[in-house]
Amino acid sequence: MNQNTINIDIHKILKLLPHRYPMLMVDRVVKLEPHKNIKVIKNVTINEPYFVGHYPQRPVMPGVLIVEALAQAAALLAFSEESVHDENTLYYFVGIENVRFKRPVQPGDQLSLSVDYISSKCGFFKFKGQAMVESTIAAEAEFMCMVKKNDTDK
Repeated sequence: MNQNTINIDIHKILKLLPHRYPMLMVDRVVKLEPHKNIKVIKNVTINEPYFVGHYPQRPVMPGVLIVEALAQAAALLAFSEESVHDENTLYYFVGIENVRFKRPVQPGDQLSLSVDYISSKCGFFKFKGQAMVESTIAAEAEFMCMVKKNDTDK
């Protein structure tokens, strides 16, 4: 990926992330500056399966899925470094800190996910992310992820 890549669509996202429906939580990359930050869009629709039970009378996106969306955006940022990613690469959540939920996210909202790279060492990456709806923070967190080669073939 080139620096300041704009509008990475769902087809490229599907090549980079192993997630599929219903666990894919990102729809489009609108800004990417490798090794610095990424901005991703997640369109929240009533068709998503978790709304059936969370909550039928007043559907709200589960906070853990908002954090998962931030982690998937961070994976795209980490994978912007070509040396980190190939088809045998897996990306794991390993830690979450300072999570705050400030606004419910409901069907019809568009989440704007911004993730900043903080540091990396030995395959571990640290990020800070914010999920916003319009100009209001819905959630924010600091988290760590790791990149590992898939060795299930052995």
